[in-house]
Amino acid sequence: MTATYAVHGNVAVITLDNPPVNGMGFATRSATMRGLDSAAADAAVQAIVIRGANGLFSGGADIREFGTEKARAEPTLMQLIAAAESSAKPVVAAIQGVCMGGGLELSLGCHYRVVTPDAKVALPEVKLGLIPGAGGTQRLPRAVGAEAALGMIVGGEQVHAALHRESALVDAVIEGDLLAGAVAFARDVAVRLGVKRLRDRSVTPPAADFFAQAREKVAKARGGLAAPQRCIDAVEASISKPFEEGLRYERELFLALMDSTESKAMRHAFFAERAASKIPGVAPDTPVRRVEKVAVIGAGTMGGGIAMSFVNAGIPVVLLEMKQDALDRGLATIRRNYEGAVKRGKMD
Repeated sequence: MTATYAVHGNVAVITLDNPPVNGMGFATRSATMRGLDSAAADAAVQAIVIRGANGLFSGGADIREFGTEKARAEPTLMQLIAAAESSAKPVVAAIQGVCMGGGLELSLGCHYRVVTPDAKVALPEVKLGLIPGAGGTQRLPRAVGAEAALGMIVGGEQVHAALHRESALVDAVIEGDLLAGAVAFARDVAVRLGVKRLRDRSVTPPAADFFAQAREKVAKARGGLAAPQRCIDAVEASISKPFEEGLRYERELFLALMDSTESKAMRHAFFAERAASKIPGVAPDTPVRRVEKVAVIGAGTMGGGIAMSFVNAGIPVVLLEMKQDALDRGLATIRRNYEGAVKRGKMD
């Protein structure tokens, strides 16, 4: 089971339960849609809460399904979000841990969002050479404004949801038990106030030169990468186009990027990095030895790079060479590398 359904009095609770990150793959989407249908058909249910198991809401779409039939199988993520958004009964997203990508897009389609104080949200698709493809570029600006939304979408980094408690992204910060708090919120506020949809909000236009400056800044920082520029195009469409037209435009951009060499390469690197961390024949629960100090023999290009990698991980390094001048050259190169990182703003 990848999503469970339960009723707490007059509130239905749908729990995303697809370890390890409650990915929004086909099975999870299907089970969540069945939960929405069950809640709609139950006259005793007055509101719906969607939450995640395993201490988090959702890590987003299951990118292993990208390019497969499962990614296109109904209900698609967009159809699931549309079902939550069009529900006659208020839908509350209860967010804890992380809420990323398609998970955040699902929550933006809900009528209300309640969060724990430490919950983090993100739209990291740009790191895979993509843009959010299920309404994120159109709903997030309606929740937090174009400037803040563009920063999140182009940067792709996690931010604390509670920082946006004054915006339409966060309706309440729940201290203590999230499930109990979300059910109480749904029973009180959501039932009393009914549904409210981000799609019905307008986006206040930023300064006239905001998007031009954003494009210039991104071009300098990201070179010729296409995805960051398409992020800007999509967010600008949230202001210049009606909501449905903006959704269609976002989807066109998403599908074009999905088929691009750039995105395919970045997705390949994503999976390769994770595969490299798994050693064939070594079980995940194998006891590991604590490394407290490392010796690197040779201060050349490779030795210096290895030494920096360990130092960056906080592990002390002893660097050995045959002659003092070779050691001095190696340390000088390391120093230049770090100074360059400081100048580029990569480290303080």
